Amino acid sequence: MARVSTVIEASPERVWRALSDGWLYPLWVVGATHMRDVDEGYPAPDTKLRHSVGAWPVMVKDDTVVQECEPLSRLVLRASGWPAGVAMIELTLEPVGSACRVTMFEEPIEGPGKVAHNLMRPVSEWMLAQRNHECLGRLRALVERRDADLLPDRVGGDQA
Repeated sequence: MARVSTVIEASPERVWRALSDGWLYPLWVVGATHMRDVDEGYPAPDTKLRHSVGAWPVMVKDDTVVQECEPLSRLVLRASGWPAGVAMIELTLEPVGSACRVTMFEEPIEGPGKVAHNLMRPVSEWMLAQRNHECLGRLRALVERRDADLLPDRVGGDQA
């Protein structure tokens, strides 16, 4: 069960704005390469992100489904990544002064990825941690460096 965290120099509201915009998913999730569709109402429970993983010409169409959503604090996703399998991913946001600590937890729950994880746990955990550090680094860059008008804390474009 890989768990990593980072502090993003922005308010939880601003971080949540990026997480709750499904069209931004491939910008911060390692492996997601093309966004095909986002259900209306995302990130409400049972809404889907339809994306592709991999690189052309070997791209696989997959879905990520919201399992739980607590706006501004927690998002739980069921992410498909066949042929690797399915993973449960939990993102939590915690205010740290004027910044936000984001923690990402991932666990393979179905398919070959789960089997490999169980057989080679230390290697699998290390690989997931490296991937998720990169995901959070991308999220941090997206939130901290993105134009304030695109990710405002509130209507009016106020920056965190």
